[in-house]
Amino acid sequence: MQIDMHYYGTFCVARAAGLNRESARIIATAAQFVDDNAQQNGIDLADASACRVEATAHHTADVSNIDPDDQRQVWVPFHFLPGNEGSSFTERLVCRKDSEIAQQMCQNHLEQAAKSYFLELLGIMAHVYADTFAHYGFSGVSSRHNKVVNDSFEFRDLDEKMEAYIVGKKDSFFARFNPIVRNIKSHLAEELSGALGHGGVVTFPDRPYLKWRFEYDSGRDSGWRDNPTTFLEYCHKLHSMLSALPEEYTELEQKQDWTVLKSKVAKVLAFQGAGDARIDNWKHEAQCGELLNIAEDIPEYRDWNDGFEALSHSSGSEAMKHPIYRYYQAASYHRWYVLRELLPQHGLMVS
Repeated sequence: MQIDMHYYGTFCVARAAGLNRESARIIATAAQFVDDNAQQNGIDLADASACRVEATAHHTADVSNIDPDDQRQVWVPFHFLPGNEGSSFTERLVCRKDSEIAQQMCQNHLEQAAKSYFLELLGIMAHVYADTFAHYGFSGVSSRHNKVVNDSFEFRDLDEKMEAYIVGKKDSFFARFNPIVRNIKSHLAEELSGALGHGGVVTFPDRPYLKWRFEYDSGRDSGWRDNPTTFLEYCHKLHSMLSALPEEYTELEQKQDWTVLKSKVAKVLAFQGAGDARIDNWKHEAQCGELLNIAEDIPEYRDWNDGFEALSHSSGSEAMKHPIYRYYQAASYHRWYVLRELLPQHGLMVS
């Protein structure tokens, strides 16, 4: 999913689940920051304290994307949670929608209310869980299971102009953004980049309005993928989880029953538009439509990188008050829990 869902959609679902604005903002910011947190260097502080980064993504131009160990530390726990289906290890690493592992991860994180970084952890949970509804059928390591036939795409109920737009984006993707081809001129690097995650289907899994199908390189047919229905299912599950949070995070007059909210969210998901247009649609429905009980602005997304470097002149106690530190705590806990506890419980030793 992209920022329209990870931030704006998450904020609206959280508000409709009865959370207060600040709690909803923190959860939604953390959910989107999983994709934006590509810091490479930590900081040393004036009092000899230090803060080391916990990267949860890499920019497209980062060669780290093809490093096998890095794939297992970043892409697997944060973007392609293994579904544990199949016989071989690489098959079991393929992400599956709303898998038992994903549900167990959510339940664990929801039980961490005593932690100071609880809301940031819930944002990471929301991102990882959401990606199982978008990235299913692909894995976070370079694998032949991820390779697709480039000219096998079909679309249903898609506006002609929108189809031309997204196909054009697909055709230009590797030439414009593929860092491996651009920075490492080798057949092996090109093969690895095309077989990592959902690179072969570019942003199609992340577009909420898309109904589509394709063929894997192995000959398997993906079947029709109905993103609007799948994303709506995710929103329902997230709404249910957040509805059960402790009272200190809530503003109950904002709470809506899912039976009331469902059609409103479905309308937003079905909107066909580029990323900025989809963001504007969430904003419009929150401010001018009937999406929320109280018409309101959605706070603009602000990532937590701003001002972080300035903390080098601060003390450790001051720096720990910065939101990015709580996010790093949450990311460190999530990575450890998934790789060292959750996946081994299911017989998967990824890292």
